[in-house]
Amino acid sequence: MSTRRHAVHQSNDVTYAIRGALCDLAYCTSLYIKIKGVPEIDANVRNRTMAAMCKDGRMAERWTRERRLEHTRGLLLDAAEESFARNGFGATPLEEIAEAAGYTRSAIYSHFGTKSELFLAVIERSRERFLGGFTDLVASLRSLDDLELDVLADRWRELSMREAGPDRAALGYEFTLFLLRNPEARERVRAQRAEAIRRLGEYITNDVARIGATLTIPADTLAHVIIATNDAVTLNCHLDDEDLYSPFLQLIVSSIVPREG
Repeated sequence: MSTRRHAVHQSNDVTYAIRGALCDLAYCTSLYIKIKGVPEIDANVRNRTMAAMCKDGRMAERWTRERRLEHTRGLLLDAAEESFARNGFGATPLEEIAEAAGYTRSAIYSHFGTKSELFLAVIERSRERFLGGFTDLVASLRSLDDLELDVLADRWRELSMREAGPDRAALGYEFTLFLLRNPEARERVRAQRAEAIRRLGEYITNDVARIGATLTIPADTLAHVIIATNDAVTLNCHLDDEDLYSPFLQLIVSSIVPREG
């Protein structure tokens, strides 16, 4: 989190203009070299300017306001995901998230409006990253015979370790409890949750058809089951030190059968 603390601590238009000016400094290679060689220079300026340079030292493009907004949003989501997973939703103050990201609370309000909306954005991004981690494996399948449960289980295990494992899964449980306790929030994300199920169901339908197979249950139902249970499988694997990935995947794959004719 140390690099995040070096970020500029504002989010209004004036600050964005200042950041744009700092990016422009990166156009000067001599200044870049000078900054690298003077350790006592202000840490914020040094970090921000060097970040605007390409890794090989070439001059970078000036960041647009949209790009700076996207960058800020990403840092806030990173900090929020870590804090929510570690402390829980209720016990995490916005000040902690803002400080970890290198901003003030006003940046959170500007990008997300409320703590609840920030939490929902964290969950959505986390789920998309997890499911996206299987894309290359599924795309490589040419027939049902190519489906190897051990390979899928290994990827799930790898993603669990890389994506903070039990903390990420605990975040899913925290999200479920949050929705149970907040009817307004539950209603607000009903369409979002339905869309997530629909997208995964469509993804399953297309890939199952591509490998010449069919489903024994509706694709949306299977998608809903996967979304509802993947966090539970991950958490219990860590709690009981037992591999449940393969058995769970075996249950899922049992609903995929060769297409007749």
